[in-house]
Amino acid sequence: MNTTNNTILITGGTSGIGLAFAEEYLKRGNKVIICGRRADRLKHLKEKHPALITRECDIEVAVQREYLHNWIVENHPDTNILMNNAGIQLLADLTKPVELDRIYSEVETNLIAPIHLASLFAKHLATKTDAAIMNISSGLAFAPIAFMPVYCATKAAIHSLTMSLRYQLKGTSVMVFEIIPPSVDTELGHQRRADKTQTHGGIPLAEFLSEAMVAIENDTLEAAIGQSKGLRAKRDEMFDVMNK
Repeated sequence: MNTTNNTILITGGTSGIGLAFAEEYLKRGNKVIICGRRADRLKHLKEKHPALITRECDIEVAVQREYLHNWIVENHPDTNILMNNAGIQLLADLTKPVELDRIYSEVETNLIAPIHLASLFAKHLATKTDAAIMNISSGLAFAPIAFMPVYCATKAAIHSLTMSLRYQLKGTSVMVFEIIPPSVDTELGHQRRADKTQTHGGIPLAEFLSEAMVAIENDTLEAAIGQSKGLRAKRDEMFDVMNK
């Protein structure tokens, strides 16, 4: 897929992988729209990147997703790429009663929101000559880490969803990508850490981004990046290794 002259909407674009994609697409001459919950962060990024279009939106809330779709179609009808990137990563001990509010939040953000947004935008995107839905999953979709079972389950569901969505859209102009990151050095999971400034660890963002952009340019619709290749290819073996 061409990585220039697009209009791309990125959810969760205020930090981490979403922000890295936003900045890279801006450099390549694209019109980039990001949405996020943190108004102060959106304001800072708009000051840093005046060409960036920002929209405050909590994608955990269904009506806000609908408002986002309507606002995009009305104000930025040239949008031809939707990147479902926003996600949260929490711990859950399933041997004890769980806090359902936390489970609902994680599932709503990581899975239901991408389902809903894809369904809202599919018809609009199909009117474009070149269009895509890009879902960000995880190597943990294939070999989960047991102490974050809900996060891993939502990413496994994103993998399955992407396959079905790709099949349903095969007669249209919309390509459906699954970008499968390994552990990347971002703030993902900060909600579960005592030190909120501590990063996730993993490979540098620049390394991830470089490989991901090559995959998109080459129409690699299921793109496992870095160590995710091993998690995808040797899922049972890697599950045992990671959960020792």
